[in-house]
Amino acid sequence: LRAAASVRLPSAAPSDFVCKTNTTGVFAGTHCFLRSISDSHPDFQSSVSAEPKNAEEFISKSIKEHPVFLFMKGTPQQPQCGFSKAVVGILSEYTGFASCNVLADPDVREGIKKFSNWPTIPQLYVNGNFVGGCDIVTQLHQSGELKEMLAEVKK
Repeated sequence: LRAAASVRLPSAAPSDFVCKTNTTGVFAGTHCFLRSISDSHPDFQSSVSAEPKNAEEFISKSIKEHPVFLFMKGTPQQPQCGFSKAVVGILSEYTGFASCNVLADPDVREGIKKFSNWPTIPQLYVNGNFVGGCDIVTQLHQSGELKEMLAEVKK
């Protein structure tokens, strides 16, 4: 993989979301995580931003801006649970995707469960719509429906 480009998305202190975009390979896409800035000098912390201020806004903005978005435990390069690893493997067969490591922020981890009214992670969104978790993604993959769904992804 090439070195990833980094885009900083300010959020409520004491942390910032950081997104890295991989341009090639099976993990092509944008992957977001939370970086703590609590030990940063105030001069270097975000003070004004039009970016999301809370978990719900971040979730909503993420799934609107990225046609295929996965909320997962860990990163595509280093999943932290077998279910997330399975979904990453399936998606990697079809398309690049954006992701968020929910382990990096408890607010996003709990917020995504409330947002979707779905109790487990990973959670896949396609064209802004909740698709499901690992079991549903696996079933859609096995039936061929996921391939059709991803073929209709907004470019």
